Amino acid sequence: MAEAFYERVGPQEYAASAYTRGPWDAGSQHAGPPAALLGRALEGGREGLRLARVTYEILRPVPIGALRVTTEVVRSGRSTEIVEAALVPEGAEGPVMLARGLRIRTAGEPGPAVAQGPQVPPPGEAAGTPFFPVPWDTGYHTAMEARFTEGAFTELGPGTCWMRMRVPLVAGDEPRPLDRVLVAADSGNGIGNVLDFGRYVFVNPDLTVHLHRHPVGEWVCVEARTSTDPAGIGLADARLHDEKGPIGRSAQSLFITPR
Repeated sequence: MAEAFYERVGPQEYAASAYTRGPWDAGSQHAGPPAALLGRALEGGREGLRLARVTYEILRPVPIGALRVTTEVVRSGRSTEIVEAALVPEGAEGPVMLARGLRIRTAGEPGPAVAQGPQVPPPGEAAGTPFFPVPWDTGYHTAMEARFTEGAFTELGPGTCWMRMRVPLVAGDEPRPLDRVLVAADSGNGIGNVLDFGRYVFVNPDLTVHLHRHPVGEWVCVEARTSTDPAGIGLADARLHDEKGPIGRSAQSLFITPR
């Protein structure tokens, strides 16, 4: 098995490793690694533009296997650009995950910086925190290091968790700052969970990430809060941080149903 989430097998083709495996289905990926893989496709393109927002539609579970990434520029303007990417499993007729990114032109000269400094305790002040019990030995839960400064995966209520990749996104490639953010952002609904895992299923069919500052460092913090409605719809809303301070936000719509 490659010591990475993915191994490159073609120009835009990848083989998923067991490290991508999510906690619910032995044959399906956690949405964090494929979100980061699509984020790479959205990040490239014209010089002088930076990815400021990406929205994912998770159409079906992403299988562990061979995957192809496709990209298309939807609109290209002087100051902004919209680009779409899709993830298509080998042999499938259509994509299982879509992403639409907004790239914004960076300033030619530095502008005023109005940003908050560190708002959460640093990862060095927190102990390693185990994931909730998972029925297999290798998966996303072993590929990511987690340190909570508030809450835990096994506690109900708001949570604040620092996360760090133990393996690169793609074998042979140094992890990029955006990789680190996107591979962690989809964990917000688990970090800030308010429902009993044993009684309820709460899955997110989407994920949106806004970044006002380019992240730095190995650690990404997800400060998550979840709201639910008796109709079975919820929202996991999170502030995202690196060790210098806030970098943006993520949001996940939730479909909630009893097991």
